[in-house]
Amino acid sequence: MKLICEINEHLEYLAEENDKGEKSHYIKGIFMQGNLKNRNGRMYPMEVLQKEVARYQAENIDRKRAFGELGHPSGPTINLDRVSHMITELKADGSNFIGKAKIMETPMGNIVKNLMNEGATIGVSSRGMGSLKPNRGGVAEVQNDFYLATAADIVADPSAPDAFVEGIMEDREWIWDNGIIREASINDYKQEIKKTSTRDLYVTKLKIFEDFLSKL
Repeated sequence: MKLICEINEHLEYLAEENDKGEKSHYIKGIFMQGNLKNRNGRMYPMEVLQKEVARYQAENIDRKRAFGELGHPSGPTINLDRVSHMITELKADGSNFIGKAKIMETPMGNIVKNLMNEGATIGVSSRGMGSLKPNRGGVAEVQNDFYLATAADIVADPSAPDAFVEGIMEDREWIWDNGIIREASINDYKQEIKKTSTRDLYVTKLKIFEDFLSKL
């Protein structure tokens, strides 16, 4: 099994007020899609998603433990110190699963609220574990062992890893306040990208980008 993450960038921001005049922030949109080859070259059969979403609903959403994080963790575990929201709904609509999540009063949740209030564009990324197998059309198909860790992590800039890797491969020079990334590091990044299969490329991009950020 491998870590599988998929990003959806088009969300609706909601603010709902209760009887006491207290306002809660929500995000709503397509969290997952079935029977469709996505931009990572993978496809989730609808029956696989339906089965796993039913389990996730019963074990997580119904028990108010369907959490998501701000940022993109490198593993399937939910890190409570980075939780920013709680998923409250995940319903099928054709081949899509429409999700809704409440932004929580946590340090990470407050960052998300500020981003929303400032008009920032954010996306969500599902995160799970599962095996892949090429189907008759050569598309990497997620198998029946798929396990959903969270239906939505919040990512502030979904395109950043792609842009960063494209810059690395074009021999751009990346500079920050304290200096320049060493040439050896750039070469290591390039070698890792070149030896990565197409189906694993997005995960590798994320890992490289996170490594770059950790050195700033």
